[in-house]
Amino acid sequence: MKFLNWQFLQNSLQTWGIALLITLLSYGVLRFLKKIGVRRLAKFAGRTRTQLDDVIVLLLQKTSSLSLFVLALFFGSLVLSLSSTAHSAWNSVVVVILLLQTAVWGSAGINFWLETYKKTRLEKNASEVTTISAVGFIVKIILYSIIVLLCLDNLGINITALVTGLGVGGVAVALAVQNILSDLFASLSIVLDKPFVLGDFIIVDDFMGSVEHIGLKTTRVRSLSGEQLIFSNTDLLKSRIRNYKRMYERRVVFSIGVTYDTPYEKLEKIPALIREIVEAQEQVRFDRAHFKSYGDFSLNFEVVYWVRNPDYNVYMDIHQAINLALYKKFEDEGIAFAFPTQTIYLEPSDGSGKSLNASRT
Repeated sequence: MKFLNWQFLQNSLQTWGIALLITLLSYGVLRFLKKIGVRRLAKFAGRTRTQLDDVIVLLLQKTSSLSLFVLALFFGSLVLSLSSTAHSAWNSVVVVILLLQTAVWGSAGINFWLETYKKTRLEKNASEVTTISAVGFIVKIILYSIIVLLCLDNLGINITALVTGLGVGGVAVALAVQNILSDLFASLSIVLDKPFVLGDFIIVDDFMGSVEHIGLKTTRVRSLSGEQLIFSNTDLLKSRIRNYKRMYERRVVFSIGVTYDTPYEKLEKIPALIREIVEAQEQVRFDRAHFKSYGDFSLNFEVVYWVRNPDYNVYMDIHQAINLALYKKFEDEGIAFAFPTQTIYLEPSDGSGKSLNASRT
C-alpha cells in the first residue's frame, strides 16, 4: 500500500488516517462520557443536599458539542507534523474555543449561584437579592471582558493599543447611548439606595403593583389587575414612589353621620361607643373619635385609629368588623345613620305667609 505513504501537508496519508481515527474515537468517547456523567450525576445530585454536584451537572450540560469536537481534533493533531505557523494558528483556535467554553461555564455558574441565593434569601432579605443580582451582572461583564481580551491576545492582536483606542472612542459611544447609560446608573442607584426591592408593593402616580424585576434599563411591576407594568429606571427615580411594604402601621380615618333629630344625650355617648368598639379589635390602637361638624343633612363624627399590621387584607377585615359592630350598636341604642335628605316647604297660594304643609324627602 504505497499510496499510504503519499505526502500531504508534510504528513503521509497513513498519518492523516490515524489522526482522523483518533479524532473520531476521542469525540465519541467525550460525548459518551458527557452523556453518562450527566445522567448518573443528576441521579446522585437528586439524593444529596450539597450543591457542588448540581453545579458539576450544570457545567456538563453547558459543555457544547463544538468544544468537544475541537478538543478531539486537538488530540488527533498530536500525531501530525505541522509547520510552526500552522501549529501556532491551530493552538490559537483551540485556546479561543476553550476560552469561549469557559465563558459559558462561568455564566452558567453565576446564574446558578444567583438563582440559589434568590430562593434562600428572597423572603428573608429581598434587598440583598436585588444587590446580589446587580453584583452578578457586574461579575459577568468582568468575566466576558477578560475572556474577550484573552481571545484577542491569543489571536495576536495588540490589546494594549485596543484598550487605548476604546478609551478614546468610549467618550463618543457614551454620548450616543447616554439614555441607556442614564437608565443603567439609575438601576445602580435603585440597587444601592434601595427605595424598593423585589416583592415590595409600590404606587407610582396612578399605577400600583408588586415589584417583580429590577433590570438594567427597566423595572417591572405586576399590577393588581394582573398585567405587567414596565417603568424606565430613570423615570421611576424622578417619580414620587409610595412603598407600602415599608409601612409599619396603617392609619385609618373614617367618618359617620347621624340624623339631626338624634337627642343630645345619645350624641354625647357616640364617641365613647365608637372607642369601645374599636378597642375591642385585635392589632388596633385607638386614636380619637370626635363630633366634627354639622353637615348638610347629618351630624358628622370623625374617627381615627391605627392598625398594627401593614397587610391590606388584615386592615379590611378589622374595618369590616368595626362597621358591623357600629351598625349593631347604633341599632340597639336607637341612633339612626343619616342619609341625604331635603325638606321642601310649600307656600300657600293666598299669600298669608303660612305654609300649608312641609314635605321631607
